[in-house]
Amino acid sequence: MILPKFANIKIQFSLKTQNIITITLNTTTTILQSAQKTILEESKSISQLTDYLTVEFAEAVLKIYETKGRLVVTGIGKSAIIAQKIVATLNSTGTPSLFLHASEAVHGDLGMVQPGDIIICISKSGNSPEIKVLVPLLKRHDNILIGMTSDRNSFLGKESHYIMHAHVDKEACPNNLAPTNSTTAQLVLGDALAVALMELRQFKSEDFALYHPGGALGKKLLLRVADMLDTTHTPQVTPEASIKKVIMEISEKRLGVTAVIENEKVIGIITDGDIRRMLNTNDTFTHLTAKDIMTKNPKNISSEILVSEALSILENNSITQLVVIDNDNYKGILHLHDILKEGIV
Repeated sequence: MILPKFANIKIQFSLKTQNIITITLNTTTTILQSAQKTILEESKSISQLTDYLTVEFAEAVLKIYETKGRLVVTGIGKSAIIAQKIVATLNSTGTPSLFLHASEAVHGDLGMVQPGDIIICISKSGNSPEIKVLVPLLKRHDNILIGMTSDRNSFLGKESHYIMHAHVDKEACPNNLAPTNSTTAQLVLGDALAVALMELRQFKSEDFALYHPGGALGKKLLLRVADMLDTTHTPQVTPEASIKKVIMEISEKRLGVTAVIENEKVIGIITDGDIRRMLNTNDTFTHLTAKDIMTKNPKNISSEILVSEALSILENNSITQLVVIDNDNYKGILHLHDILKEGIV
Protein backbone atom coordinates (compact mmCIF):
# COMPACT_ATOMS: atom_id res chain seq x y z
CA MET A 1 0.00 0.00 0.00
CA ILE A 2 1.30 3.45 -0.97
CA LEU A 3 0.29 6.13 1.51
CA PRO A 4 0.30 9.89 0.91
CA LYS A 5 3.56 11.43 1.96
CA PHE A 6 1.70 14.11 3.93
CA ALA A 7 -0.42 11.67 5.96
CA ASN A 8 -0.11 11.19 9.69
CA ILE A 9 -0.45 7.43 10.02
CA LYS A 10 -1.60 5.31 12.92
CA ILE A 11 -1.19 1.56 12.41
CA GLN A 12 -2.47 -1.21 14.67
CA PHE A 13 -1.13 -4.72 14.14
CA SER A 14 -3.03 -7.85 15.06
CA LEU A 15 -0.87 -10.79 16.18
CA LYS A 16 -3.78 -13.15 15.67
CA THR A 17 -4.48 -12.29 12.05
CA GLN A 18 -1.10 -10.75 11.26
CA ASN A 19 -2.93 -8.09 9.25
CA ILE A 20 -3.08 -4.35 9.48
CA ILE A 21 -6.53 -3.76 10.90
CA THR A 22 -6.77 0.05 11.02
CA ILE A 23 -5.09 2.89 9.23
CA THR A 24 -5.97 6.43 10.29
CA LEU A 25 -4.93 9.25 8.00
CA ASN A 26 -5.14 12.73 9.46
CA THR A 27 -5.21 14.50 6.08
CA THR A 28 -7.98 17.06 6.39
CA THR A 29 -5.74 20.07 6.84
CA THR A 30 -3.39 19.07 4.06
CA ILE A 31 -6.25 18.37 1.64
CA LEU A 32 -7.68 21.82 2.30
CA GLN A 33 -4.26 23.38 1.80
CA SER A 34 -3.91 21.53 -1.49
CA ALA A 35 -7.34 22.72 -2.66
CA GLN A 36 -6.59 26.30 -1.65
CA LYS A 37 -3.28 26.18 -3.51
CA THR A 38 -4.99 24.93 -6.69
CA ILE A 39 -7.67 27.60 -6.52
CA LEU A 40 -5.14 30.36 -5.93
CA GLU A 41 -2.88 29.14 -8.74
CA GLU A 42 -5.78 28.99 -11.18
CA SER A 43 -7.07 32.41 -10.15
CA LYS A 44 -3.57 33.84 -10.64
CA SER A 45 -3.40 32.33 -14.13
CA ILE A 46 -6.78 33.83 -14.97
CA SER A 47 -5.87 37.29 -13.72
CA GLN A 48 -2.74 37.22 -15.90
CA LEU A 49 -4.83 36.62 -19.02
CA THR A 50 -5.57 40.35 -19.18
CA ASP A 51 -1.88 40.87 -19.95
CA TYR A 52 -2.28 38.81 -23.13
CA LEU A 53 -5.39 40.55 -24.42
CA THR A 54 -4.56 42.61 -27.49
CA VAL A 55 -6.44 44.32 -30.29
CA GLU A 56 -6.26 40.96 -32.05
CA PHE A 57 -8.87 39.58 -29.64
CA ALA A 58 -11.20 42.47 -30.48
CA GLU A 59 -10.66 41.95 -34.21
CA ALA A 60 -11.52 38.26 -33.88
CA VAL A 61 -14.71 39.10 -31.97
CA LEU A 62 -15.74 41.57 -34.67
CA LYS A 63 -15.14 39.00 -37.41
CA ILE A 64 -17.45 36.56 -35.60
CA TYR A 65 -20.04 39.29 -35.06
CA GLU A 66 -20.04 40.32 -38.70
CA THR A 67 -19.95 36.87 -40.31
CA LYS A 68 -22.91 35.60 -42.28
CA GLY A 69 -21.67 32.06 -41.74
CA ARG A 70 -21.55 30.01 -38.57
CA LEU A 71 -18.99 29.68 -35.83
CA VAL A 72 -17.36 26.24 -35.55
CA VAL A 73 -15.38 25.47 -32.39
CA THR A 74 -13.01 22.52 -32.36
CA GLY A 75 -10.44 20.92 -30.10
CA ILE A 76 -9.17 17.58 -28.87
CA GLY A 77 -8.83 15.99 -25.46
CA LYS A 78 -9.71 18.30 -22.57
CA SER A 79 -9.77 21.23 -24.98
CA ALA A 80 -12.63 19.51 -26.82
CA ILE A 81 -14.65 19.48 -23.61
CA ILE A 82 -13.98 23.18 -23.15
CA ALA A 83 -14.98 23.74 -26.78
CA GLN A 84 -18.34 22.07 -26.13
CA LYS A 85 -19.00 24.33 -23.17
CA ILE A 86 -18.08 27.43 -25.17
CA VAL A 87 -20.43 26.35 -27.97
CA ALA A 88 -23.25 25.84 -25.45
CA THR A 89 -22.69 29.33 -24.01
CA LEU A 90 -22.54 30.96 -27.44
CA ASN A 91 -25.70 29.23 -28.67
CA SER A 92 -27.62 30.36 -25.61
CA THR A 93 -26.47 33.95 -25.98
CA GLY A 94 -27.26 34.60 -29.62
CA THR A 95 -24.23 33.32 -31.55
CA PRO A 96 -25.11 30.14 -33.53
CA SER A 97 -22.21 27.73 -33.07
CA LEU A 98 -21.22 24.14 -33.82
CA PHE A 99 -18.84 21.80 -32.04
CA LEU A 100 -16.41 19.80 -34.16
CA HIS A 101 -14.25 17.16 -32.47
CA ALA A 102 -10.76 17.36 -33.95
CA SER A 103 -10.26 13.61 -34.18
CA GLU A 104 -13.69 13.02 -35.74
CA ALA A 105 -13.18 15.82 -38.24
CA VAL A 106 -10.74 13.77 -40.33
CA HIS A 107 -13.21 10.88 -40.38
CA GLY A 108 -16.07 12.66 -42.04
CA ASP A 109 -17.25 15.39 -39.66
CA LEU A 110 -15.19 17.98 -41.51
CA GLY A 111 -18.16 18.20 -43.86
CA MET A 112 -19.96 20.41 -41.36
CA VAL A 113 -17.50 23.23 -42.09
CA GLN A 114 -18.82 25.32 -44.96
CA PRO A 115 -17.37 28.28 -46.89
CA GLY A 116 -17.90 31.46 -44.91
CA ASP A 117 -17.77 29.74 -41.52
CA ILE A 118 -15.34 31.00 -38.91
CA ILE A 119 -13.42 28.41 -36.92
CA ILE A 120 -11.98 28.57 -33.42
CA CYS A 121 -9.41 25.83 -32.81
CA ILE A 122 -8.45 25.23 -29.18
CA SER A 123 -5.17 23.61 -28.21
CA LYS A 124 -2.84 24.40 -25.33
CA SER A 125 0.35 23.40 -27.12
CA GLY A 126 -0.88 24.08 -30.63
CA ASN A 127 1.50 21.37 -31.83
CA SER A 128 -0.36 18.09 -31.35
CA PRO A 129 -0.38 15.71 -34.35
CA GLU A 130 -4.15 15.98 -34.71
CA ILE A 131 -3.97 19.77 -34.86
CA LYS A 132 -1.21 19.69 -37.47
CA VAL A 133 -3.33 17.43 -39.67
CA LEU A 134 -6.56 19.33 -39.09
CA VAL A 135 -5.54 22.97 -39.43
CA PRO A 136 -4.75 22.92 -43.20
CA LEU A 137 -8.06 21.16 -43.81
CA LEU A 138 -9.96 23.77 -41.82
CA LYS A 139 -8.58 26.51 -44.05
CA ARG A 140 -9.28 24.81 -47.37
CA HIS A 141 -12.28 27.06 -48.14
CA ASP A 142 -10.36 30.19 -47.08
CA ASN A 143 -12.18 30.06 -43.75
CA ILE A 144 -10.99 32.44 -41.05
CA LEU A 145 -9.15 30.46 -38.37
CA ILE A 146 -8.91 31.73 -34.80
CA GLY A 147 -6.41 29.86 -32.66
CA MET A 148 -6.89 29.66 -28.89
CA THR A 149 -3.53 28.47 -27.62
CA SER A 150 -0.99 29.04 -24.90
CA ASP A 151 1.87 29.29 -27.42
CA ARG A 152 1.79 31.97 -30.10
CA ASN A 153 4.79 30.39 -31.81
CA SER A 154 3.19 26.97 -32.11
CA PHE A 155 1.98 25.46 -35.37
CA LEU A 156 -1.58 26.56 -34.58
CA GLY A 157 -0.40 30.01 -33.57
CA LYS A 158 1.47 30.57 -36.82
CA GLU A 159 -1.31 29.18 -39.02
CA SER A 160 -4.15 31.15 -37.42
CA HIS A 161 -5.46 34.43 -38.75
CA TYR A 162 -6.14 35.61 -35.19
CA ILE A 163 -4.91 34.44 -31.81
CA MET A 164 -6.80 34.29 -28.53
CA HIS A 165 -3.81 33.95 -26.29
CA ALA A 166 -4.73 31.53 -23.48
CA HIS A 167 -1.24 31.53 -22.02
CA VAL A 168 -0.44 29.95 -18.66
CA ASP A 169 3.01 29.57 -17.14
CA LYS A 170 2.27 26.12 -15.72
CA GLU A 171 -0.50 23.77 -14.66
CA ALA A 172 -1.83 23.52 -11.12
CA CYS A 173 -1.14 19.80 -11.38
CA PRO A 174 1.89 18.97 -9.14
CA ASN A 175 3.44 17.17 -12.11
CA ASN A 176 2.64 20.08 -14.45
CA LEU A 177 0.86 17.60 -16.72
CA ALA A 178 -2.90 17.41 -16.15
CA PRO A 179 -4.73 20.30 -17.88
CA THR A 180 -5.90 22.55 -15.06
CA ASN A 181 -4.80 26.17 -15.37
CA SER A 182 -4.78 25.85 -19.15
CA THR A 183 -8.35 24.58 -19.53
CA THR A 184 -9.60 27.16 -17.03
CA ALA A 185 -7.91 29.86 -19.10
CA GLN A 186 -9.59 28.54 -22.25
CA LEU A 187 -12.94 28.51 -20.51
CA VAL A 188 -12.56 32.08 -19.30
CA LEU A 189 -11.52 33.34 -22.73
CA GLY A 190 -14.58 31.60 -24.15
CA ASP A 191 -16.76 33.41 -21.62
CA ALA A 192 -15.05 36.70 -22.48
CA LEU A 193 -15.82 36.04 -26.14
CA ALA A 194 -19.47 35.23 -25.44
CA VAL A 195 -20.02 38.30 -23.25
CA ALA A 196 -18.35 40.60 -25.79
CA LEU A 197 -20.64 39.25 -28.51
CA MET A 198 -23.69 39.63 -26.25
CA GLU A 199 -22.84 43.29 -25.73
CA LEU A 200 -22.30 43.86 -29.45
CA ARG A 201 -25.70 42.29 -30.17
CA GLN A 202 -27.31 44.17 -27.27
CA PHE A 203 -28.52 40.78 -26.13
CA LYS A 204 -30.95 41.29 -23.26
CA SER A 205 -32.51 39.07 -20.65
CA GLU A 206 -35.66 38.80 -22.78
CA ASP A 207 -33.56 37.40 -25.62
CA PHE A 208 -31.88 34.98 -23.25
CA ALA A 209 -35.29 33.76 -22.12
CA LEU A 210 -36.25 32.90 -25.70
CA TYR A 211 -33.41 30.38 -25.75
CA HIS A 212 -34.33 29.05 -22.29
CA PRO A 213 -38.13 28.83 -22.33
CA GLY A 214 -38.19 25.83 -20.01
CA GLY A 215 -36.02 27.32 -17.29
CA ALA A 216 -37.03 29.49 -14.36
CA LEU A 217 -35.69 32.59 -16.10
CA GLY A 218 -37.61 31.77 -19.27
CA LYS A 219 -40.83 31.38 -17.33
CA LYS A 220 -40.21 34.60 -15.46
CA LEU A 221 -39.68 36.59 -18.64
CA LEU A 222 -42.08 34.84 -21.00
CA LEU A 223 -44.94 33.22 -19.08
CA ARG A 224 -48.15 35.23 -19.08
CA VAL A 225 -51.11 34.86 -16.78
CA ALA A 226 -53.20 33.47 -19.65
CA ASP A 227 -50.69 30.64 -20.08
CA MET A 228 -51.36 29.25 -16.63
CA LEU A 229 -54.85 30.44 -15.75
CA ASP A 230 -57.29 27.62 -14.95
CA THR A 231 -60.47 28.73 -16.70
CA THR A 232 -62.33 25.56 -15.66
CA HIS A 233 -62.42 26.70 -12.03
CA THR A 234 -63.83 30.23 -11.94
CA PRO A 235 -65.52 30.61 -8.57
CA GLN A 236 -68.38 33.09 -8.65
CA VAL A 237 -71.56 33.94 -6.80
CA THR A 238 -74.26 36.58 -7.15
CA PRO A 239 -74.50 39.49 -4.69
CA GLU A 240 -77.66 37.93 -3.22
CA ALA A 241 -76.09 34.49 -2.66
CA SER A 242 -76.36 33.14 0.84
CA ILE A 243 -73.27 32.72 2.99
CA LYS A 244 -73.79 28.96 2.78
CA LYS A 245 -73.65 29.21 -1.01
CA VAL A 246 -70.51 31.36 -0.76
CA ILE A 247 -68.78 28.83 1.52
CA MET A 248 -69.74 25.95 -0.78
CA GLU A 249 -68.39 27.79 -3.84
CA ILE A 250 -65.08 28.61 -2.14
CA SER A 251 -64.72 25.02 -0.94
CA GLU A 252 -65.66 23.44 -4.25
CA LYS A 253 -63.27 25.54 -6.39
CA ARG A 254 -60.44 25.23 -3.82
CA LEU A 255 -58.92 28.62 -4.48
CA GLY A 256 -59.78 30.19 -1.13
CA VAL A 257 -61.81 32.91 -2.84
CA THR A 258 -64.85 33.59 -4.99
CA ALA A 259 -65.73 36.53 -7.20
CA VAL A 260 -69.05 38.31 -6.77
CA ILE A 261 -70.62 38.86 -10.18
CA GLU A 262 -73.40 41.28 -11.11
CA ASN A 263 -74.48 41.96 -14.69
CA GLU A 264 -71.50 39.87 -15.81
CA LYS A 265 -69.09 42.23 -14.05
CA VAL A 266 -66.92 41.63 -10.98
CA ILE A 267 -68.13 43.89 -8.19
CA GLY A 268 -66.22 42.26 -5.35
CA ILE A 269 -64.55 39.17 -3.92
CA ILE A 270 -64.95 37.07 -0.83
CA THR A 271 -61.97 35.20 0.59
CA ASP A 272 -61.86 32.51 3.24
CA GLY A 273 -60.43 35.23 5.48
CA ASP A 274 -63.59 37.27 4.98
CA ILE A 275 -65.62 34.23 6.05
CA ARG A 276 -63.59 33.85 9.26
CA ARG A 277 -63.92 37.52 10.11
CA MET A 278 -67.66 37.35 9.48
CA LEU A 279 -68.00 34.40 11.85
CA ASN A 280 -66.02 36.23 14.54
CA THR A 281 -68.35 39.23 14.44
CA ASN A 282 -71.73 37.53 13.93
CA ASP A 283 -73.50 34.91 16.01
CA THR A 284 -75.64 33.98 13.03
CA PHE A 285 -75.25 34.62 9.32
CA THR A 286 -78.61 33.50 7.95
CA HIS A 287 -79.53 37.12 7.30
CA LEU A 288 -76.30 37.91 5.44
CA THR A 289 -75.59 37.65 1.71
CA ALA A 290 -72.48 37.83 -0.40
CA LYS A 291 -72.71 41.60 -0.94
CA ASP A 292 -72.71 42.15 2.85
CA ILE A 293 -69.26 40.66 3.40
CA MET A 294 -67.52 41.09 0.05
CA THR A 295 -64.51 43.31 -0.56
CA LYS A 296 -65.38 45.87 -3.22
CA ASN A 297 -63.03 46.88 -6.05
CA PRO A 298 -60.65 43.95 -5.63
CA LYS A 299 -57.13 43.96 -7.05
CA ASN A 300 -57.32 42.69 -10.60
CA ILE A 301 -55.02 42.06 -13.55
CA SER A 302 -55.19 41.32 -17.25
CA SER A 303 -54.46 37.81 -18.46
CA GLU A 304 -51.88 39.30 -20.84
CA ILE A 305 -49.47 40.54 -18.19
CA LEU A 306 -46.43 38.53 -17.23
CA VAL A 307 -46.78 36.18 -14.29
CA SER A 308 -43.72 37.83 -12.75
CA GLU A 309 -45.62 41.15 -12.74
CA ALA A 310 -48.61 39.47 -11.14
CA LEU A 311 -46.30 38.05 -8.47
CA SER A 312 -45.02 41.54 -7.68
CA ILE A 313 -48.60 42.78 -7.23
CA LEU A 314 -49.35 39.90 -4.87
CA GLU A 315 -46.21 40.55 -2.83
CA ASN A 316 -46.66 44.33 -2.69
CA ASN A 317 -50.24 43.99 -1.45
CA SER A 318 -49.64 40.99 0.83
CA ILE A 319 -52.40 38.98 -0.82
CA THR A 320 -52.54 35.48 -2.28
CA GLN A 321 -55.15 35.82 -5.04
CA LEU A 322 -55.81 38.15 -7.93
CA VAL A 323 -58.95 38.46 -10.04
CA VAL A 324 -58.21 38.18 -13.75
CA ILE A 325 -60.32 40.48 -15.92
CA ASP A 326 -60.06 41.15 -19.66
CA ASN A 327 -62.17 43.95 -21.13
CA ASP A 328 -64.46 43.85 -18.08
CA ASN A 329 -64.95 40.10 -18.54
CA TYR A 330 -64.16 37.83 -15.59
CA LYS A 331 -61.62 35.16 -16.60
CA GLY A 332 -60.74 33.50 -13.32
CA ILE A 333 -58.52 33.63 -10.25
CA LEU A 334 -54.72 33.59 -10.17
CA HIS A 335 -53.43 32.09 -6.94
CA LEU A 336 -49.97 32.49 -5.47
CA HIS A 337 -49.69 28.71 -5.16
CA ASP A 338 -50.07 28.36 -8.94
CA ILE A 339 -47.08 30.65 -9.44
CA LEU A 340 -45.02 28.77 -6.88
CA LYS A 341 -45.78 25.47 -8.61
CA GLU A 342 -44.37 26.87 -11.85
CA GLY A 343 -41.03 27.43 -10.11
CA ILE A 344 -40.90 31.12 -10.94
CA VAL A 345 -40.00 32.18 -7.42
